[in-house]
Amino acid sequence: MTEITALKAGLLADIERADTLERVEELRVGALGKQGVITALLKTLGAMKPEERQQRGPAIHDLRQGVTDAIATRKAALEQAALDARLASERLDMTLPVDAVPQGSVHPVSQVMDELAEIFADLGFAVASGPEVEDDWRNFTALNIPETHPARAMHDTFYFPDADAEGRAMLLRTHTSPVQIRTMESVVSSGQEPPIRIIAPGRVYRSDSDATHTPMFHQIEGLVIDKGIHMGHLKWTLETFLKAFFERDDIVLRLRPSYFPFTEPSVEVDVGYTLVNGQRVIGGSGDDANGGWLEVLGSGMVNRKVIEACGLDPEKWQGFAFGTGVDRLAMLKYGMNDLRAFFDGDLRWLRHYGFSALDIPTLSGGVGA
Repeated sequence: MTEITALKAGLLADIERADTLERVEELRVGALGKQGVITALLKTLGAMKPEERQQRGPAIHDLRQGVTDAIATRKAALEQAALDARLASERLDMTLPVDAVPQGSVHPVSQVMDELAEIFADLGFAVASGPEVEDDWRNFTALNIPETHPARAMHDTFYFPDADAEGRAMLLRTHTSPVQIRTMESVVSSGQEPPIRIIAPGRVYRSDSDATHTPMFHQIEGLVIDKGIHMGHLKWTLETFLKAFFERDDIVLRLRPSYFPFTEPSVEVDVGYTLVNGQRVIGGSGDDANGGWLEVLGSGMVNRKVIEACGLDPEKWQGFAFGTGVDRLAMLKYGMNDLRAFFDGDLRWLRHYGFSALDIPTLSGGVGA
């Protein structure tokens, strides 16, 4: 028993003198590891006679427990000392600027969508939405677009192979006009009556791709249905909207007669621009010597056939509708020159043209501010 007592005293003394965590680990392995001295003693218990095991066993187990406890205590003390030293030596200067961290950007399309919603909210319009997978009745037929119309051709529209439960062909909507149809249908089916004032922003799809066209793009359309609506209301609405969007009071519009199946009469809307250092700047009359015209909108009075298709009486209700590309408006306002870059996912482009979520431009002054 004397050798066990001496071994314990020596090991405890060595552990107490250990001044690093590495030294404590060395002592643990030397005592309790696979080849450790205490492990070797424990292995001898199996060969002992019962009387001898009864005498020496408790002392060997006490040795193991004492050394284990001493190692744990010394390790905790050294770790606490190391932490105290670190806390004493390190300082955090709260006046130093925070390191820059990666930040996301608001996509120009999202920013323009928000601007448009804000403007039209001030004009009393609600935001309406509808499915992007649409049936051909709401996308074409209800909008007075007959089966012989070029827009129904396979090279212009993405069709699905299967029809819906009513046998209608399904497709990716080519414009957000079906939302106008769904809104009017909803009003009629609920037993209510107009007025209706909505905008319908969202994604649309057409089989086209070049610098100014992509297979998927964003569009916003507006619809007003009420009594006594005329072209003067349409022109005022568009003029007010464009002045607020481009944040200029010198916006000049030119309305050109055009044709859309779902409006009659129909007009294309041009906005005047001025050349400044070779760049187009929206504002001023396009007839000036240093100016020109850019087409920005299609619009017109809602065709009576469209009003009838939705279950409303065209003798009682009239309205106007308009539509424009959100991506195109973003290009004009923020100086972008290629529509395809909107969808390339290039972070360099987004960092250049994107908006900080904490410092984005707003139109919070409202229409006419």
